[in-house]
Amino acid sequence: MNAIALAAIGIFIFILGYRFYSKFIAERIFKLDPNYVTPAHRFKDGVDFVPTNKFVLWGHHFTSVAGAAPILGPAIAVYWGWLPAVLWVVLGTVFAAGVHDFGTLVLSVRNKGQSVGTLAHRLIGQRGKVLFLFIILILVLMVNAVFAWVIAKLFISYPASVVPVFIQIPLAMWIGHAVYKKNKKMLIPSIFALAIMYITAIVASQVSFLQIDLVQYMGGENGTGIFGLDPISTAFFIWIIVLMIYVYIASTLPVWKLLQPRDFINSHQLIVGLGILYLGLLFTNPEITAPMTNPDADISWFPLLFITIACGAISGFHGLVSSGTTSKQLDKETDARFVGYLGAVGEGVLALISIIAVITLFPDRESFFATYSSFQASNGAGLGAFIEGATGLAQGLMIPADVASTIVSIIVVSFAATTLDTSVRLMRYIISELGVEYKIPSLEKKHVATTIAVGASAALVLLPEGPNGFGSGGYLLWPLFGTANQLLAGISLLLISIWLKKLGRNYIITIVPMIFLMFMTLWAMFQQVFLQWAWYAKQPSMLLFIFGAIIFVFTLWIILTAVQALLNKTDPNFSGDE
Repeated sequence: MNAIALAAIGIFIFILGYRFYSKFIAERIFKLDPNYVTPAHRFKDGVDFVPTNKFVLWGHHFTSVAGAAPILGPAIAVYWGWLPAVLWVVLGTVFAAGVHDFGTLVLSVRNKGQSVGTLAHRLIGQRGKVLFLFIILILVLMVNAVFAWVIAKLFISYPASVVPVFIQIPLAMWIGHAVYKKNKKMLIPSIFALAIMYITAIVASQVSFLQIDLVQYMGGENGTGIFGLDPISTAFFIWIIVLMIYVYIASTLPVWKLLQPRDFINSHQLIVGLGILYLGLLFTNPEITAPMTNPDADISWFPLLFITIACGAISGFHGLVSSGTTSKQLDKETDARFVGYLGAVGEGVLALISIIAVITLFPDRESFFATYSSFQASNGAGLGAFIEGATGLAQGLMIPADVASTIVSIIVVSFAATTLDTSVRLMRYIISELGVEYKIPSLEKKHVATTIAVGASAALVLLPEGPNGFGSGGYLLWPLFGTANQLLAGISLLLISIWLKKLGRNYIITIVPMIFLMFMTLWAMFQQVFLQWAWYAKQPSMLLFIFGAIIFVFTLWIILTAVQALLNKTDPNFSGDE
């Protein structure tokens, strides 16, 4: 099949979903009110509650939820063939992700900007809330570990990307000051900042002294590291420490000072990156060489496909962002459709081109199967295959290969870094909420909660367990990240369903994807945890088992509590908001 035709079909379905389905949900199900006073205005504090233009907020929301997951998951899942991956990305985005992201945003806006974890108290009771908060805490901890691992590995593999990524920080802070202190417009400065980043990337890809290659500084792979580590492990350790220092600072600053302007720059990166890849697709007009399906796969796609591709089809982490930071910045309630549903569509578009970049990379089927020889091999090959495939598409626009690979790696790192510090900020919120719950005043303090979040994340990513030795924590947790992510999405859809039922509204749009997602994810998690099976190796991991068992039991407990609440009669006195 021709790759352009595949992309056109997918994008056409996305457009239909946003144009008609999201409009139906906004007007007939959620009944958005343009005059409703959102938490951003009601609790405006200039730090977390900041009324924000919907285009700027869409940029923050999208880049916070995108990260590397809508690239990595689809690039792995093509092992089972491109057809199952494409169908799940396209249909999942329209009927699951869009509804979930949109719904959690509206639910939070109607309840003082509270997170879905806190809202569980009102909808399913105190015990359900505490269990849900612990599941969320474990998930964001894994998100921190996985994305820190991805960024550190990319910095080592693509040293020319380091300077352009870090130069974005002072540029974003300059924009934040200009916009919020001097009332300047954000569009032109953010485009200017992006131009500086890409000019730096072009120069860095050609000039060696701008390439921060820590491994070469230590004499190459055969050189001498520190603390008894080899140079690659030493470089990984250093980058993790640098990233943790960065996220500590970034997650404690007011959102207008770094988070919003940097995310707006990254939203331009999204447009530029997708533009390069889709235009490159048009100019190169490649044929799909990967198989449509893979009947000889060593592991069945059912149900594992639905947790391998989380972000890009549906992701519980999106609900944390929607209810954790985005809801506190929504200017008008009617903006929720644009920010929430269209944000999910944007990620679906990214996941679709990720699939296409990989399945058009190889000259023939034999070359594809040489790289994707097993599911274990696909886990290690996915990210690299995407960067190579995306580089090939960019070369269709006459962009040199080294420049293209640097820009692609910058886009991946920028999205992953955005997700990382948003996740740390969310983890701080949750730790503080638990401090209130268990009457531990010290946990309510911003810097105490952030220190715990950053310290735990660093410890987890640096765990010397797994097939790759030192620093395997992030890699090791990737399979559990997918299952925990989807369970969280299922629970969030269940909460939205309870809320809609209490209001006497039709909740079929949320309950159907919830049942599907819960069934597939619990089945997959049961295989992983209780059948002692792990994606990355034949031997089970005690770390995976412990984390997985806790999440599995807590989830079943929450489901039983929530189903009981769902079966209760509609409350005529329930207002739906606070």
